[in-house]
Amino acid sequence: MQEAMKVIVSGGGTGGHVFPAIAIANAIKAERPDTEILFVGAKGRMEMDKVPAAGYEIEGLNVIGLDRKRWWKNLTLPFKLISSLWSVRKLIKRFAPDVVVGVGGYASGPTLYIAGLMGIPYLIQEQNSFPGLTNRLLAKRARKICVDYEDMEQFFPKDRILMTGNPIRQDIVDLEGKRAAAFEHFGLNPDKPVLLVIGGSLGAGSINRAMLNNMDEIMASGCQILWQTGGYYYEQVMSMIPALRAGLLIKDFIKNMDLAYAMADVVVSRAGAIAISELCVVGKPVILVPSPNVAEDHQTKNALALSARNAAILLPDDKVYGELGKTVVELMQNSRRKELMAENISRMGKTTSAQDIAKWVFRIAEEDAIARFGR
Repeated sequence: MQEAMKVIVSGGGTGGHVFPAIAIANAIKAERPDTEILFVGAKGRMEMDKVPAAGYEIEGLNVIGLDRKRWWKNLTLPFKLISSLWSVRKLIKRFAPDVVVGVGGYASGPTLYIAGLMGIPYLIQEQNSFPGLTNRLLAKRARKICVDYEDMEQFFPKDRILMTGNPIRQDIVDLEGKRAAAFEHFGLNPDKPVLLVIGGSLGAGSINRAMLNNMDEIMASGCQILWQTGGYYYEQVMSMIPALRAGLLIKDFIKNMDLAYAMADVVVSRAGAIAISELCVVGKPVILVPSPNVAEDHQTKNALALSARNAAILLPDDKVYGELGKTVVELMQNSRRKELMAENISRMGKTTSAQDIAKWVFRIAEEDAIARFGR
């Protein structure tokens, strides 16, 4: 009888790290239900809520990221890093994982580093076209690095790169037949088109400001709006809207994203790696507004990869305030362009990424067991 495996999944900070981590864990459990999975995240970050809600145990590290704008915030960073390294060492000794999966975010670095020192094999899941310094350094000891973009050998050892794509939530893969339920859930009119506006799990200030400036123009065209502001911006946005009206639904966070996608006719979104991966599977016409506040401007590179294939419209962040309304209305009213964009973006979707990564998790653990114990 095969022994139950133990897996640590580490990372988080934003939905772009948390949701792929949960998707991988779900795929592992679907393949081998007896697998023990422990998450390691950062205290105070969104994974500490989202992971338990998904049914998994999580341990939080007292770790923070480098603040490039406010240097004084970094004074405690070395002490918190050392504390996190000690915490991870004790955690790994207690849990004794067969393999560790790192998805990026504050907690992932210390966890993979200590796992490597302790001889525990690990796998990196890199979502972006330009990986951060931590993952580039950790890749030297990684058994495999799972990526979504070509030409990643400039950052990682070529023989360890796996082109798996980015894992997304299974409920988003399965949108068939959900449209009617979506309108009922959100209370919108099924006879009118819907614009879905999402700025990432934490929200996007420029998109929110653009929506406030262009909302009347969009709604005057007959569109309904489902708008996720992000928790940080919600109260501010609500205070600037005189009164809610029929066909306008504003949320700080949308829990049922599968229903939101199923209902949407057009989507406005940031161009983060996981958002892109979800949108390709969803197959809806999308207007991408890349965030300018990311390393190496990788969101613009992500958006260009789609717009060059007529799979999305790229609306630069510095133009969204004045041009969002016009762009949305023109796209909503151009049925042929919507159809072409939906077809083109759908061709880029990968639906089995989480399952493919899970298979490699099992393979790495089994190869390590054979190397150690001859079994």
